[in-house]
Amino acid sequence: MVQPRTAKFQIGQIVRHRNFPFRGVVFDVDPVFSNTEEWWDAIPADARPSRDQPFYHLLAENADTEYVAYVSEQNLVLDDSEEPLRHPQIRDHFSERRGHVYVSRNGGGLN
Repeated sequence: MVQPRTAKFQIGQIVRHRNFPFRGVVFDVDPVFSNTEEWWDAIPADARPSRDQPFYHLLAENADTEYVAYVSEQNLVLDDSEEPLRHPQIRDHFSERRGHVYVSRNGGGLN
């Protein structure tokens, strides 16, 4: 059985993708891969991350659009820019932004 690792990022943290031009805020964390096999199979085999690491649900955005992304920990880094996020669902999950972190509406995540 795969032993889950402790997540590096927490709910509310702003992150960006290591290789692709998008960033977002973490709104949920899976300790190991927990998406569909179809999603997994859509990733080119040479680019597939390991399943035994945390995967993050992000309210993500790039220069053109906003969306929900599912990203492995190895492909994320903290985003230390001061740029605001514009994702329309942020208000559904978070009450306010404090620096580089959003405060969860339900009291979870970083405060």
